[in-house]
Amino acid sequence: MNGKLKTELLEKCREMEIPLVGIASVKDWEKSPFHPWVPEEFHPQSIYPQARSVLVIGLPISLPVLETAPSIYYRELYKTVNILLDQYAYRLSNFLNERGYPSIFVPRDGYGSVEVLKENPVAFFSHRHAALLAGLGNFGVNNTLLTPEYGPRVRFASVFTSAELPSDSLMEDLLCTRCMRCVNMCPSKALDTKDYPAGLTDKDACTSYSIELNKRYISPCGICIKVCPVGYDRKHYGREDASIYSRKGDFPNYHRAWEHVRSYGGK
Repeated sequence: MNGKLKTELLEKCREMEIPLVGIASVKDWEKSPFHPWVPEEFHPQSIYPQARSVLVIGLPISLPVLETAPSIYYRELYKTVNILLDQYAYRLSNFLNERGYPSIFVPRDGYGSVEVLKENPVAFFSHRHAALLAGLGNFGVNNTLLTPEYGPRVRFASVFTSAELPSDSLMEDLLCTRCMRCVNMCPSKALDTKDYPAGLTDKDACTSYSIELNKRYISPCGICIKVCPVGYDRKHYGREDASIYSRKGDFPNYHRAWEHVRSYGGK
């Protein structure tokens, strides 16, 4: 295992101001930490046979901006974070290539549009599952990866590398509180199922709603990740009380501000 290279990688990520970084071995995909698990054709080595390790990076979605969602404000933040993720992952793959380890970056999304996703609601690689194996968090009721730092308010990208790097351990403590706010406040009722944890999300309902928001230039939705009480970012922004979103009368200034933003920039 190349511990020195991992140290150099982590230092490079710190220089690039990437707050969340984890590493998984490609062998970890064969262990099925829960069921149903990722089919073999979606494993890293099925996509890049030279892969031996997967570097996963995460960037946060700023909670106060997300609170305006659905809005043009959150849409622009989402685009900005996606661009940065692709650029950072590309640069990190080149960092490894320059040190003699063939590597490629995997973009944060693996589909052309939400319309395409509706027809085939699967990307060619899951960064969420990679982040789980890299020890960055674990899954919640809303079927997103929750992190201690930001709850589900994180976007991920990955790098496949031929370097054999020391992998990080799975996070043992479950972060989801089962408060069910994500289920109860989902505007498309995509999480309103009774067969958790298998088959949790109604992908068609979620995607259909996203398509409608996209026509109004205010996609993505973001409701299930903004109402989640998990994450140190809630304390940072003074939002420990996650019931703020359903109690308009008790927090009029906040709701007035969010409604102002939602009134402009979209249809």
